[in-house]
Amino acid sequence: MEKRAEYLRDVALIAHGGSGKTSLAEAMLFTGKATTRLGKVDDGTSNMDFEPEEIKRKISISTAFHPVNWKKHTLNIIDTPGDDNFLSDTRLSLQAADGAVVVVDATGSVKVGTEKVWGFADEQQLPRIVFINKMERERADFSKVVSDIEDVFGLKPTVMFLPIGSEDSFSGLIDLINMKALNYAKDGSAGFETGDIPSDMEESVAKWREEMIENIVEADDALMEKYLEGEELSPAEIEKALVKGIRSNAIVPVICGSALHNIGVSQLMDLIVQGLPSPLERGSVKGVKPGTEEPVEIPTSVDAPFSGLVFKTVADPFAGKLSVLRVFSG
Repeated sequence: MEKRAEYLRDVALIAHGGSGKTSLAEAMLFTGKATTRLGKVDDGTSNMDFEPEEIKRKISISTAFHPVNWKKHTLNIIDTPGDDNFLSDTRLSLQAADGAVVVVDATGSVKVGTEKVWGFADEQQLPRIVFINKMERERADFSKVVSDIEDVFGLKPTVMFLPIGSEDSFSGLIDLINMKALNYAKDGSAGFETGDIPSDMEESVAKWREEMIENIVEADDALMEKYLEGEELSPAEIEKALVKGIRSNAIVPVICGSALHNIGVSQLMDLIVQGLPSPLERGSVKGVKPGTEEPVEIPTSVDAPFSGLVFKTVADPFAGKLSVLRVFSG
């Protein structure tokens, strides 16, 4: 059982309404072959927004859940509402997550709803990844959004992937760790070919990569010393320090893409598996002993006595009331 828990990732998608969280969830399900077609909010075929009001209004009203398998891991996707009227559901649902993906619209700035859900993630001390979505849209501006994230949240975003082109010309990503171009198919299949970095991007890529490495080595003293001495860092060393930094909340990695065109989604799923913690790595859970006011602290272990939290109740017209439970131990 413990081995199985190591391969779980309970990840919440959070954002201001309209940023494309549910579309990203649909792209993740399709990429992981949990669905046979890419569900779309606009045409009412979303698997996550299935309530009649959600289909009608094209927004998430209630948190939805769906697992997807990816590279021997199971990602339990928690798709939360972004509309201000339903953020209480989002806040409660984050108690069930071990990490979060913050979705930001590439065509605008960090909205007030994003600030609110970021605060909810802070309350739970959740490691997080930022996904800059809608790079295919008119007025998409990657650099501006990264700068806005830095200003609003007071942190240095660690950019892991750069876009190749933008708006109608957005066609892929630059992998800054492995220094390769990922040129995507245009059919939404998530397929891509690895190639060389375009010559007109080499100078910009070098600058972004240097900033990325400087951010990552700050999470590892030994690697920092090696970097300051001018030694070359291997991709494996960079990735190890990256994971350490993400899980300690010292690093917030940034990736970009298009949920609609399924670009960057597989890289995001790789980063979730690699960087976000399993339930066993969450640390101890604090609560109150039943029938008393005595505080208790329970380790997240399969060998500990059972403990869990009912964080949501759903009224189903056929099954009645369904309680959604997060198991912490046992």
